[in-house]
Amino acid sequence: MKDYQIRSSETGSDPFIGRRGSGGDWYSKTVLKNDFHGFKYDSSKYGTYKGNYVGKRHVWLRKHVKSIALMIALMGFLFLFDSLMVSFFDSTNLQNSEINVQQENKNASNQKQNSPVRMYDRLLNLASTALIEKEFKQEPSNYWEEPYQQASAWKPCSDKKLHTNPGRYKNNNGYILVSANGGLNQQRVAICNVVAVASLLNATLVLPRFLYSNVWKDPSQFGDIYQEKYFMDIMKDEVKIVKELPHDLQSVDIESIGSLITDADLVKEAKPIDYIRTVLPLLLRNRVVHFLGYGNRLGFDPLPSTLQRLRCKCNFHALKFVPKIQKVGSLLVRRIRKYNAARSMLDKQLLGKFVPDLRPKEHDIERGSSKYLALHLRFEIDMVAYSLCEFGGGGTERRELQAYRELHFPLLVERLKNSKPVSPTEWRKLGKCPLTPEEAALVLAALGFQRGTYIYLAGSEVYGGESRMRSFTSLYPNLVTKETLLKPTELAPFQNFSSQLAALDFIACATADVFAMTDSGSQLSSLVSGFRTYYGDGHAPTLRPNKKRLAAILSENSTIEWSSFEDRVRKMIEEGQRVRVRGFGRSIYRQPRCPECMCKSQ
Repeated sequence: MKDYQIRSSETGSDPFIGRRGSGGDWYSKTVLKNDFHGFKYDSSKYGTYKGNYVGKRHVWLRKHVKSIALMIALMGFLFLFDSLMVSFFDSTNLQNSEINVQQENKNASNQKQNSPVRMYDRLLNLASTALIEKEFKQEPSNYWEEPYQQASAWKPCSDKKLHTNPGRYKNNNGYILVSANGGLNQQRVAICNVVAVASLLNATLVLPRFLYSNVWKDPSQFGDIYQEKYFMDIMKDEVKIVKELPHDLQSVDIESIGSLITDADLVKEAKPIDYIRTVLPLLLRNRVVHFLGYGNRLGFDPLPSTLQRLRCKCNFHALKFVPKIQKVGSLLVRRIRKYNAARSMLDKQLLGKFVPDLRPKEHDIERGSSKYLALHLRFEIDMVAYSLCEFGGGGTERRELQAYRELHFPLLVERLKNSKPVSPTEWRKLGKCPLTPEEAALVLAALGFQRGTYIYLAGSEVYGGESRMRSFTSLYPNLVTKETLLKPTELAPFQNFSSQLAALDFIACATADVFAMTDSGSQLSSLVSGFRTYYGDGHAPTLRPNKKRLAAILSENSTIEWSSFEDRVRKMIEEGQRVRVRGFGRSIYRQPRCPECMCKSQ
């Protein structure tokens, strides 16, 4: 309407004048209409006008036909160009869209792989809330100390000298060579077992050798890890130990004379009579035998008490780490504790002359000591794959672990094909599954360890890496390892020597204020817990979850209240901390509370 008013004002009072340029139809109709109302219609005038008008229009068209054609051509070109540009941009946008979709899918896939793997979201949320409340109330955990006073009644005494036969070495039956297999802790058990066997057979022990393993890939030998002279001196009253065979036996082909003894020749957990029947005749005939790939081939019971005591003396007194390991181990422990002072007899036994000065410096007193908990989280891919369990990773996890089994455990795969399958759920109910980082964190939270607790993580690379550990660090962020505490230059001498690196873990775990294990069958966990029992003086608590009981508790994760979860986990842990004398057939390295190893005060 506004536009209409403007145009009227520009052309005068007649609103229709502006429309006359459109042709003569409107005009003729208007004249005819006016004639009906009294105006005289003169057709000859109108005809003359119309002819003139049409003629002028034709002249105008002929005059501007080229301009009109050019204009039409230009408009056609613009239309075509516009169509081409629209088509081009649509194609480009489609390609970009496809690229974006692919990128989004890739990002989603990466995010899925890097996203935290969680099995117990509800319990993790409850644990997080509980830790915040405890931190606000400043409630310390009760599990920094042994819960039973009887633990301090047992004292180390396997190094006491016994009356021996002075002529024993003169009637020596021959020489024992041993090549121990496995990693650091398996080799340690093998050494102490063969010491007992040498005593049993009245033989001279040649300093043990370590087999190179394709699994451990560590060329270290006895003298790279343990102090040779110290070992020989401590054991000399019971077992004669030499560095090498006499010259007349060095060139003997031990295999050809039938003195090579492998695991096939001795049953697992062999008894003394098995050695007397199988090994002693060879020793007497050939003067030498070689235990190849020796390990867990001597049972714990029945065994004479003198041999049990020798095992303890070897493990707890004779095997000292070399100064190189002690020095870096001392540095490692000091950096965890942030306090330059010795803590216990465990420090003295494991760190030797590198035990920190007992007199703390002034700035250390002001800063205060820092307790720490050591955790052996046995969740490496070999352990996870061999367990046949599932850990919340879905199809990707199942395919990955199956591929690992086929490559590294072909015998297990073949055995599974010919046996009745057991579901992963059943394995978990039976307590056969290694604890995940998430489950370990829930146990520590239930025991009341505060969020700020310093935790030393021992062991190899955790299966699943950061995504698997995220549930743990969400509750306990102060997680450290030897790799994060030591400088690259300090770690460099140990690189490519897995057994020497494991020795650092052994020291950090054994000297910790609290040691928590997730798999009691682990050799490291067994030896560390035994060391803490032997030298801890009742002040070195160890936490041993019962995996079967814990699985039953966690099966109620969708309904159980946090207070009930805490109560049941604490009862489980306290049951494992009861002071018990070593049972028949139990490892003397793990449970040294027995008359052959320790003495009980009244």
